[in-house]
Amino acid sequence: MLYNRGGYSHQGAYASLSLWAMVRTLPALVMTTVRLAREADRPALRLVAAAEAGRGIAQAVGLVAVNTVLAAVLASGDPPARPRAALPALTLVAVTALLTALFTAASTYGSGRLEPKVERVATERYLARAAQVELAAIEDDEFHRLLDTAQYGAVSARHMIDYCVQVINALLSLAAAASVLTVLHPVLLPLLALMTVPSMWSTLVTTRRRYRSFRVWVQHVRASRLLSGELTATETAAEVRVHDVGPFLLKHFRAMSANSENEQTRLARLDARTGLWASAWTGLAGTATYVTLGALAWSGAMAMSVAGTAVLAIRTGSASLSGMVHAINNLYDESLFVADLEELCAQAAGWAIPVGGLPVPTAPREIAFDTVTFRYPGTSAEPALSDVSLTIPAGRITALVGENGSGKSTLVKLLAGLYLPESGRVTWDGVSTAEADRHQLFARIAMVAQDFNRWRFTARVNVSIGAPGIPLDAERLRAAAHQAGADAVVNGLPRGWDTLLARGYQGGHQLSGGQWQRLGIARAHYRDAPVLIVDEPTAALDAREEQRVFDQIRELAAGGQTIILITHRMASVRHADLIHVLHHGRLVESGSPAELLARPDGHFRALYAIQAAQFGREPTPADTDR
Repeated sequence: MLYNRGGYSHQGAYASLSLWAMVRTLPALVMTTVRLAREADRPALRLVAAAEAGRGIAQAVGLVAVNTVLAAVLASGDPPARPRAALPALTLVAVTALLTALFTAASTYGSGRLEPKVERVATERYLARAAQVELAAIEDDEFHRLLDTAQYGAVSARHMIDYCVQVINALLSLAAAASVLTVLHPVLLPLLALMTVPSMWSTLVTTRRRYRSFRVWVQHVRASRLLSGELTATETAAEVRVHDVGPFLLKHFRAMSANSENEQTRLARLDARTGLWASAWTGLAGTATYVTLGALAWSGAMAMSVAGTAVLAIRTGSASLSGMVHAINNLYDESLFVADLEELCAQAAGWAIPVGGLPVPTAPREIAFDTVTFRYPGTSAEPALSDVSLTIPAGRITALVGENGSGKSTLVKLLAGLYLPESGRVTWDGVSTAEADRHQLFARIAMVAQDFNRWRFTARVNVSIGAPGIPLDAERLRAAAHQAGADAVVNGLPRGWDTLLARGYQGGHQLSGGQWQRLGIARAHYRDAPVLIVDEPTAALDAREEQRVFDQIRELAAGGQTIILITHRMASVRHADLIHVLHHGRLVESGSPAELLARPDGHFRALYAIQAAQFGREPTPADTDR
């Protein structure tokens, strides 16, 4: 079983990469890294640049000093005088070695400062763009695939700092070695290239091969990790034990791991073969190089001191060139994910929720739908809503009723400005949501969904996050908890408001579904918005608590708050002022509970009758007085 990523925007980009193409892409890759580093920490960037430049100069001077030392030691004349003659050059070698160590330490410190900051900057860019796009973008398959890929861009940006330093260091070391070899003898520079080509070829071939494998197997590896995580997750622990799911998951994990292991074995075999050929070629090239050096020295065309220095320079240059090729490979690989991050930022700008627009009434008198049709983007299915026209009066309880898939949740999202109609208009006192300041629109709404988010924060944060843009108000927090009946929940927690609501973390505490429901309602109370949307607000509550919540909802409506209630429990809407009944995306009935129950063939009455039959009686208009 192989979980494949499917289409990928960079498919084949690396496979077609040649050595010359790698060299040509180097400046752009370095500039991408520099831009991120400059934004993250300019002083650290300057420190790394200066340290790397100093290290390159120190290495070049050191090689020249070594040549001077060898020339003095191997010179003819009085043997005791040779060390004295070499002393200044030896001192210079020691100084350059010390400076190289200091520059290396400075570069390490600077890059160590830069890497986490670059990752933070890139992550913030990713998260900020993702949080500002339309809901339709998050639900769009192509955009979400880009989100999945771009999330690796932040870590890749961090890695690019290290690889960039490696490339720059290798370039400077190579330049130092090449300049010294050119001065020593013209034939030495081609010999350096001859020794390095095999390792360059080996690195390129191996990295290409592993890149292709990674792209094919990345989804498989991710699925394997997810499968293993299910065995230890808190949410699945009970079912894993009761249903004895552990052996089943382990069996699939073992099979998936075996497939991955076979792929790694295949790669190791190919890498060994490639490495063997490269080593053989490098050995032959090295033999030819040192034979040439020996011939030059034996014939007198090159002094022994020069030959010794040349050996050091060739070894230094060969290692630098090989390291540079490897670093460029890694740099290019990581840059693909950073490119995805930049592509996300570009696309997110097109998907961004507009800033500004017409002002939205603080306390709307009426929210109206005028022949609204909406189809989810990217689908060819039937519209989720078709020609829906209805009104939601202010300061009243309006219930939305219908079977699953009837369009209730879609209607609420259009009302809140999370979606814009395909045709028709949604207006707040005549202001269309398509022209309104959407951020003002969001500020007018509080929402209690059945699957509201259970934040892994303290109880205090889980309630006050309903209005994150205002300073924490202890009295407002206490009142919201009291209104929702959550004060008893908080008082029963080990550390009260400061209790971490995240089981599995140190000091974490687990709440029941009903307790979470009360906190969710308290969150909506704390937001204190003029329009409150409640979606199955009592699904996890017992009968007594359910009655208390609906009493609170009536009190809120009496105080002027507009309540929009979505529920499958027909009995829960008996105190609503107005009911809109949806069926297959169309509005089929509207009226008060008594009016709808009085219709013998009405859709609402039929739904009510199904539930009432469980109690052995027929529904009547008098049910609305209970």
